[in-house]
Amino acid sequence: MSSHDIKSAERPAPDQVLTAIADYALSYEITSPLAYETAAYCLMDTLACGFQALKYPACTKLLGPVVPGATLNGGARVPGTAYELDPITAAFNIGAMIRWLDFNDTWLAAEWGHPSDNLGGILAVADYLSRSGKRVVVRDVLTAMIKAHEIQGILALENSFNRVGLDHVLLVRVASTAVVTAMLGGSRDQIINAVSNAWVDGGAAGIYRAGRLCRHPDSDRAFETLPKVLGRHVSALRHPGGRDLC
Repeated sequence: MSSHDIKSAERPAPDQVLTAIADYALSYEITSPLAYETAAYCLMDTLACGFQALKYPACTKLLGPVVPGATLNGGARVPGTAYELDPITAAFNIGAMIRWLDFNDTWLAAEWGHPSDNLGGILAVADYLSRSGKRVVVRDVLTAMIKAHEIQGILALENSFNRVGLDHVLLVRVASTAVVTAMLGGSRDQIINAVSNAWVDGGAAGIYRAGRLCRHPDSDRAFETLPKVLGRHVSALRHPGGRDLC
């Protein structure tokens, strides 16, 4: 953990973990054919989980715009539905579908999680950018997936958030924020700022999974993480990166 004189008005340098995540999301070149092949299978599996979830009214009632009729022509599309939404709302929709049945991929380490949760933000932003005139191909989606899986997975290797009462969805927020900010054209400093904000927002308390206090964790997972992705990118343009967050 780094130290800084709290009385100083000088902006400190960001922590190493923030710069490492930003550099990886922005500049690292994925060259492994196996990584892309695995990501393609993961994409198909994750979409299948989402399509199956559409058979459940408890899931579909959560989908669509927050305000009836507040759709966006040319916006991000929600697979398996007719919705065209702003990318923040679309990220929630896709994320809720993906996680509803709890069948999508699992990563087990010091912390556990489902890295394909990141596809909520990735798919929403990819489709929105594509329909806004930027060339986005499936390989770009797979690249973002690989990087999000790596960021979430490496953070989970030696850091158990559940042991201190925090839910593992925090790692999805951090990973999605990094790769989506890069997809949106964010600079290195903007990605650092965005990831800093993702950490400083804190994590959902694991208690929401327990007994009578428990809501459906899959809809909460989407609510807690994915809709904030674009908001964090925008806030990165205004707020400096933090310190001592990890």
